[in-house]
Amino acid sequence: MAEETKTLADLKDMVEEKAAQDDAAEEAPQADASPADAVAADAQAPEVPEAAEAIVPVEPQIDAQGRSYATGKRKNAIARVWVKPGPGKITVNGRDQDTYFARPVLRMIINQPFGVTERDGQYDVVCTVKGGGLSGQAGAVKHGISKALTYYEPTLRGALKKEGFLTRDSRVVERKKYGRKKARRSFQFSKR
Repeated sequence: MAEETKTLADLKDMVEEKAAQDDAAEEAPQADASPADAVAADAQAPEVPEAAEAIVPVEPQIDAQGRSYATGKRKNAIARVWVKPGPGKITVNGRDQDTYFARPVLRMIINQPFGVTERDGQYDVVCTVKGGGLSGQAGAVKHGISKALTYYEPTLRGALKKEGFLTRDSRVVERKKYGRKKARRSFQFSKR
């Protein structure tokens, strides 16, 4: 055990000595170099503007049929969404949105991404959704539409991100536990 610790200490010392030698070697040529040498060294180094490296145009993700695909989720609902240019028709599980989502609030939730990006009536949406209830399904479709729009037009990402439409609402119902009536509710206590 003592030998192992001794070797580790020796290794640390060797690493520190090597680092000190490297630092001294780097500093020595700079001290001896003349200003003309420094200018020549700067001229040899290629200048790459930082802004050019940071800005990389994002390519739209469009399939052979001219659609963008995304998956949206909320609670236990999962929506598969395809977005393509069109008159603004939204089809959910083979039915019109007015039939599938009868409540106006749910239709309003689905159309929010188009309102924020000012793209009302410019895209057709075809989606399949399963799991959860109608409210969760509407949220999942909204999430999927938002993601698909960013894939079709990457410039819309900022507006949708600012509104929080690209964030998945991960709150799900907590599972029921053994020995409990629900997830946390106990059975009614009976003294007798």
